[in-house]
Amino acid sequence: MSKIPVIGIGPDGAAGLSVRSRAVLAEAELIFGSDAALRLLPELTGERVPIGSDLPAAVARLRANLGSKRIAVVASGDPLFYGTARYFCEKVGPDNFEVVPHVSSMQLAFARIKETWEEAYLTDLASRPLDDVLDKIRTAETVGLFTTAEAHPARIARELLARGIDYFTVWVCENLGGKDERITRGELTDIREMKFDPLNILILKRKPNRPDRQRVGAKFRRFGNPDDVFAQTRPKTGLITQGEVRAVALSQLDLQSGDVFWDVGAGSGSVAIEAAALVAPGPSYAIEQDSADYHLIVANAALFGVSNVRPVFGTAPDVFSGLPQPDAIFVGGNGGEVARLMEACFVALRPGGRLVTNVGTLEMISSTYAVLKRLAGRVDVLLMNLARGVEQLESLRFEAINPTVLLRVEKGA
Repeated sequence: MSKIPVIGIGPDGAAGLSVRSRAVLAEAELIFGSDAALRLLPELTGERVPIGSDLPAAVARLRANLGSKRIAVVASGDPLFYGTARYFCEKVGPDNFEVVPHVSSMQLAFARIKETWEEAYLTDLASRPLDDVLDKIRTAETVGLFTTAEAHPARIARELLARGIDYFTVWVCENLGGKDERITRGELTDIREMKFDPLNILILKRKPNRPDRQRVGAKFRRFGNPDDVFAQTRPKTGLITQGEVRAVALSQLDLQSGDVFWDVGAGSGSVAIEAAALVAPGPSYAIEQDSADYHLIVANAALFGVSNVRPVFGTAPDVFSGLPQPDAIFVGGNGGEVARLMEACFVALRPGGRLVTNVGTLEMISSTYAVLKRLAGRVDVLLMNLARGVEQLESLRFEAINPTVLLRVEKGA
């Protein structure tokens, strides 16, 4: 018994096929294919069997005629790339088929925008829940999507923006290979209200300085997690409060269950997220003025599964008035107005509250110490010189971490 040919076709129909493929289709007595694929082959004389949503019925018809009639299957592009060939091979057996691929519409879309798809996340929204796909997009570099009438480009853009995923350039490729082909490039904010032809492919390309991916398969500690389990923003990777420093800072804050905690200048939210487990059910407020970092806090809190982290987008100390009085404050990334920020934090503390900050330059150490000394009288200062062991050529050496200083004060009753 000869094998059933599964032939991929492009928008130019039979004109884009090899001589052998055209001959096979001309001789076929039964031709299976979607309505769109069959419309591209008006010259065929065999009986057409439309493949709709009832794939089991198509399989039953194919089996009933297997070996008794000359059968062919046509599909758009590559029949094995989210096409019917995979289903037929699973249900009837791969040895019964010969697959002749054409250029996939996904491949054509990437060619149109001159981007590689070697490591892209590719999927068909007709077969995957949108929420699952959105989670995959968050950490992908490049994305290619077959959209649907329900999960169309505008909706996808709105859903991504609602999740703080705003760092992609987007292309919508419509009617590829046809007379009405159109390529639209823009931002997610540009396409969220636009309408497109139903036959389209959506491509997303992550921008430079984008949030990094979290380490896959991480097993999280209660606190002091390695830096690379947190999504961070390039080129700021490395400015996160290091795991060892974070662990000591949290011990100095003396957090108790039910405390209200503020992380001022939270960055990616590493301190606020680890503090959240210690103060639960109390809230852990992560205050950040950088938009990209604010969205990272949201993503990292979801990754760690901590529901009591409260991301706050705004500038300190302007946002303090809308927050509950804290029992403890950690101040990170204090760049410019040190005196004003430290004074505002100290005033906000409850009596008996603790404030810890980490600084890394001599100038910041001097100025911060002077302010805290004036406010609290006593300042506990801890210089941390750390080195991590790394193996190199079967020997152990140490890789130094930039020195950092932790300053701690308590507010009197």
